[in-house]
Amino acid sequence: MPQAATITTVAHVIQLAVAPVFLLTGIAAILGVLINRLGRVVDRFRTLESIAGNGTADQKTAYRTEMLTLERRARLIHWAISLCTVAALLICIVVATLFVGSSMGVELSGTIAALFIVAMLALISGLLSFLREISLATGSIHVVPS
Repeated sequence: MPQAATITTVAHVIQLAVAPVFLLTGIAAILGVLINRLGRVVDRFRTLESIAGNGTADQKTAYRTEMLTLERRARLIHWAISLCTVAALLICIVVATLFVGSSMGVELSGTIAALFIVAMLALISGLLSFLREISLATGSIHVVPS
């Protein structure tokens, strides 16, 4: 039967878990930014949807073009939110696995490393999706000469 974790061992595990917890804080901040951007995209889409029936044919075409861009942006933000959330969940599992391994006296370093790597890949993918959304948003800005 595995030996129960001592207070010193638990204290060491808590020290090891601090870095992933700070990472969770960073991911939470990113999620806040993403959710805010999604809300703005949805609000703009609804505004365009409500006025799309009014205006000239050229205006309707411009509204439709912008709505398609907003749809693509919303999809990219959705992916970014989903991937960053998966990364956060995996980091939580890493912290839990640290404590389970310590309290049960089981060597789970390979599992912890694999979970952390997958979490980083999900975070990287989420950030790349966010970067693509920003590129799409700034690429759709057109200044009309006066």
